[in-house]
Amino acid sequence: MKILKYIFIIIWKAWFHLWVLLTIVAIFPVLVIVISSEKLYPVFFKIAKAWANTILFVMGFKVELTQEQRIEKNKSYMFCPNHTSMIDIMVMLSIAENPFVFVGKKELTKIPIFGFVYKRTCIIVDRSDAESRKAVYEEARRRLKNGLSVCIFPEGLVPDDESIILSEFKNGAFRLAIEHQIPIVPITFYDCKKRFSYTFFSGSPGKLRVKVHKFINTEGLTLKDKDVIKQQTFDLIYNELLNDIKQ
Repeated sequence: MKILKYIFIIIWKAWFHLWVLLTIVAIFPVLVIVISSEKLYPVFFKIAKAWANTILFVMGFKVELTQEQRIEKNKSYMFCPNHTSMIDIMVMLSIAENPFVFVGKKELTKIPIFGFVYKRTCIIVDRSDAESRKAVYEEARRRLKNGLSVCIFPEGLVPDDESIILSEFKNGAFRLAIEHQIPIVPITFYDCKKRFSYTFFSGSPGKLRVKVHKFINTEGLTLKDKDVIKQQTFDLIYNELLNDIKQ
């Protein structure tokens, strides 16, 4: 029985990578056009959202979204979801209505074809380089001023130890949110680790539950409040995940 399960997982995960590659190749000429100008970013975002929904569908995933507070159109936010899986990107694109830009790690730019698009549409950070980290703030500020939202996984990286419920948060998302006086949107992804973790022989199709929590207001706050709202966001998502495990 285990052998059959392993064979299924191998085929299923190969199916994932094949769909990611082939769908990007199929629309690559269109992508080259829409990523050539920042004015066309809303068009790219709609394409990316459709791409994400397609990948989730063919993998047998169904996103179930709960919202404690509605996101308003034409308003900028700082989205802060927990990070446990490579499908987090697809899930985030699937649930969002407002165009946003990811802050992502440099390593993904090395992936053929995908990396080409990723590099030109996301804010790239090399976490080992202080100058790169500084440049991220400047680029994020510019995108926010242009009316976009920003999505930062505040843990920074997916923890190597999958027993970790939630890793310590970095400062970047909270500093930017305060500087631009935009709401922080804590988001809990409950099932991404279980459904599609980095442990190869694991995972399965099924529900991907997501909760958009009540926003954390930053109006009137200063950078002195950064650690307080960072801890507030961490505690909210951590307790949500912990309670879900106990059920």
